[in-house]
Amino acid sequence: MSTAPPNVPVHPGTHPVTHAADLVVFGGTGDLSMRKLLPALYHSDRDGRLAPETRVIALSRGGLTDADFRGKVDAEVRDSVPVDDPGVWQRFLGRLHHVSVDVGHGAGTEAGSGWSALATLLAGHEDRDRIFYLASPPRTFGPFCREAHEAGLVTPRSRVVLEKPLGNDLASAQRINDEVGAIFDERQIFRIDHYLGKETVQNLLVLRFANAFLEPIWNSLWIDHVQITAAETVGTPGRRGYYDHAGALRDMVQNHLLQLLTLTAMEPPARNDREAIRDEKVKVLQALRPIAGGEVERFTVRGQYTGAGDLPGYLDEPGSTPTTEMSSRVETFTAIRAEIRNWRWAGVPFYLRTGKRMPYRRSEIVVQFKDVPHAIFPGGTPNRLVLRLQPEEGIELHIMAKEPGAGEVALQPVPMSLSFGETFTARVPEAYERLLTDVLAGNPTLFMRRDEVEAAWRWIDPIQDAWKATAGLPEPYPAGTTGPAGAHELLGRSGRAWHEEEA
Repeated sequence: MSTAPPNVPVHPGTHPVTHAADLVVFGGTGDLSMRKLLPALYHSDRDGRLAPETRVIALSRGGLTDADFRGKVDAEVRDSVPVDDPGVWQRFLGRLHHVSVDVGHGAGTEAGSGWSALATLLAGHEDRDRIFYLASPPRTFGPFCREAHEAGLVTPRSRVVLEKPLGNDLASAQRINDEVGAIFDERQIFRIDHYLGKETVQNLLVLRFANAFLEPIWNSLWIDHVQITAAETVGTPGRRGYYDHAGALRDMVQNHLLQLLTLTAMEPPARNDREAIRDEKVKVLQALRPIAGGEVERFTVRGQYTGAGDLPGYLDEPGSTPTTEMSSRVETFTAIRAEIRNWRWAGVPFYLRTGKRMPYRRSEIVVQFKDVPHAIFPGGTPNRLVLRLQPEEGIELHIMAKEPGAGEVALQPVPMSLSFGETFTARVPEAYERLLTDVLAGNPTLFMRRDEVEAAWRWIDPIQDAWKATAGLPEPYPAGTTGPAGAHELLGRSGRAWHEEEA
């Protein structure tokens, strides 16, 4: 039975969590928790999807009391969520607790005494689902799981959520998976990628597999190429330390863009089943044509933004550390021409692109169809399907139509647009909201399996190894532009262009 307060719309298709849970967030006072996780949990509470007994327990080294933490959330989160019922907000604050835990010292040591405090708080609630959300650097995943186990906190009803990036190459990903897997079964491990929680991503599966007209032309006979773009206007102020070790390839391509590629290219699963869908995604990753050695220079582009006008370059971002050789080699932009070696997609290039300090904020999948076999009207352009993930989620199908008027037929491309915000009256949930609901419900469909993560790294590793081996630096591009010249040449060599360049 829903616990939603009166006059609060529950999003269609969602269901209240019918069993209580203790959600333990390691890094619970950090940026991710305050900006994404806690607002998402508040929305779930507001819409009646949290059981009355569900608690949110933040772990940090901050030494906060429950009252301190609730005050921090009240000050920092309240303005970012719609508090139209003060009673609901107070109910949500009442779910919050804080325990100081310092991971890395061992649960039985004096420095690790916070584990005892957490055990006391959790005692007597072993019948609840116990979820550990690790909103922390990957190097902490193994130690946290081991110490939680040593403290006797891991129960058969426990689950663990791992934030990306999972390692920085295949070897480190396998090591983390081994460490976490020594404590939790694979069915208990939820590797999160927030892109998979977006409505458009989920609608991609519905669009493909619930509409008879599209699947027959979803192949190399009808599709010329696919573009997957994640562009950001922001740079890296305050994140240089992280980005110096990550770069666009690890930060965005290995997880977000490859996940979008798998959903676009996967075969129809036999059923709408959590493992059947993930099986098909893994097959796509395994079918990716390797890019290694000399082919890396031909099929990949890496760039780094430089200062332009009032916008600083990557090496000059406020709060950055002094320029180092590592910083000068970090890519803030990358574009890749990928190919999938199977019957459906043979010969169809998939262009992946991501960059910072671009002129727009946009994440989208563009499916470019081939031209009509025989054109009887001049001036036509091929059809295009655009699935936009942000800023406004929606779907556009670009078709050719006749311009009104007498005389000769003049063609005009016209978008048939579906805006989720305009079409559906219910509030569209944020990605983390959907994913946290699935975690609480124990549904792993939108989360990555171990073999999926490692298959992605197997494809990425040769690219980053080749970049490390070369003496060349990323190609510069001015902040506020669409990337380095090499990215445009990547498509231009075959007579193609990025979506925003076509007119």
